Amino acid sequence: MLSNLLHSIFLTHKDDMVILRDGICPGLSQDLIQALRNVDIRTVEDLVSANLEELAQKCSLSYKALIAVRRVLLAQHAAFPVSCADLYEELLSSTAILSTGNHSLDKLLDSGLYTGEITELTGGPGSGKTQVCFSTAVQIACQLKQSVIYIDTNGGMTANRLLQMLKAKASTMEEQMAALQRIQVLRVFDVFSLLTCLQNIRIGGVHMACVGGSVKALIIDSVSAVLSNMLGGKQTEGMSLMMQVAGELKTISKDLNIAVLVTNHATRDGSGQPRAGLGQSWSHIPRTRVLLQRVERPGTAPGLRLATLTKSSRQSCQVQEEFDLGCWTGSEEGKAGTSGKRKLENDSPK
Repeated sequence: MLSNLLHSIFLTHKDDMVILRDGICPGLSQDLIQALRNVDIRTVEDLVSANLEELAQKCSLSYKALIAVRRVLLAQHAAFPVSCADLYEELLSSTAILSTGNHSLDKLLDSGLYTGEITELTGGPGSGKTQVCFSTAVQIACQLKQSVIYIDTNGGMTANRLLQMLKAKASTMEEQMAALQRIQVLRVFDVFSLLTCLQNIRIGGVHMACVGGSVKALIIDSVSAVLSNMLGGKQTEGMSLMMQVAGELKTISKDLNIAVLVTNHATRDGSGQPRAGLGQSWSHIPRTRVLLQRVERPGTAPGLRLATLTKSSRQSCQVQEEFDLGCWTGSEEGKAGTSGKRKLENDSPK
C-alpha cells in the first residue's frame, strides 16, 4: 500500500523522472548511487517506492541512511497534499453559473451554464440553437454586464436580432449599445480559422480586447459547420483537427474559467431517433448536452421547443422541458399575435 501511494504522488512519465545523482540531496553520495544502480534503482521514484529493508540487505547499505535519504527526497519532490475539502471550496469560489435568460432551460441545466465547462446544444435546422445562443449572449452582456465572445461559423449572427432582444431587457439606447459592445463577434468559415481563433483566445489576444467587463462565455454557433465536412470516408486529417478543437475548448474553459457553449447538428440513428452529430469521439467533449426539437402539436405556437437533457454530470438524463422561443423577443412581440408569430417563423431560428 505504501509503495502504491508513494508511486502515485510522483510523475509517471519517464521523460519527467528525476534521476538520482550526486548532490541532489544530503547523504546521497556517489558510492550510494552506484550501489542503488546495481539493483536497478535509478530514479527518485524508484527509491521512494522501494522496500527499504529489502534494499538495505540486498545492497549491504545502512537502513537508517536510506530512510533519511528518502525523507529528504519526499520533502523535495513529492506533490504538496491538498485536502478534498479545500479543493471543493476552491471550486465553489471560482465557479459561476450563467443564466440563458430562459427559466425552463436554466432548470434543465441545473440553474444555467457553468464556467469551466463545455455545454452543447444539438438539434436539426430550425430547432432553436441559434436563438438560445443569442439569448445567452444578451443575458450575459446586458444583465450580468460581462463580455461574451461569439464565434459565428454559419453566418447566422445579425446585429438586428441581438438589438431586438436587447430592447426587451434594456430601456435606454445607451444600455443597449453598451451591451452590444460587450458581445464580440468573430466570423470563421473553416476549421483552420477556428483553430487560429481559439488559440488567440487561449493566449489572451481576444480575451483582452473585449470592451467592458471580463469574458464569461465563449459561444460557437456552430462547431459542426466547420468539422462535419472534414470527417468520414478517407479523410484521416479530420479526426485530428476535431480533437485539436476539443483540446482548445477544454483548455479555454478551464484556464480562463469561462462557460463554453457550442452548437452541433443532429442526425438519425438506426431506429430514426435524433442523435448528436460528429460521432462518438466528440460525444465525450461536452460536459452537458441538450437536444432541441420543434413541438408540432396542433394549436401550439410556432416558437414552442422541447429541450431534452441527454448528457449531464449533475442531473438525471432524459429530463425534458418545453419553452417558447418567443419569450426572448420581448413582451411587445409576445403580445403581437399572428404578426409576431410570423416574424419568428421568418427568422427561422437554427
